[in-house]
Amino acid sequence: MDKHSFLYRAFDLYYDGFRHMTLGRTLWVIIAIKLFIMFAILKVFFFPNFLKEHAPEGGESEYVATEFIERAAP
Repeated sequence: MDKHSFLYRAFDLYYDGFRHMTLGRTLWVIIAIKLFIMFAILKVFFFPNFLKEHAPEGGESEYVATEFIERAAP
């Protein structure tokens, strides 16, 4: 790869920055843990699968279409 290309320089910038990070690594670990909690744990407990409970098997698209039409009509 040409060392003067934009992609190489951008990669080198981020690679060098992450390599010399000290406090940043801790912050990235905290961010990763928070994202895991938000998307893996909270989703299971607070966001049930609404379509699985209300739409028949294989008829999810029809259920969503009819709900859109019924809610859009005044």
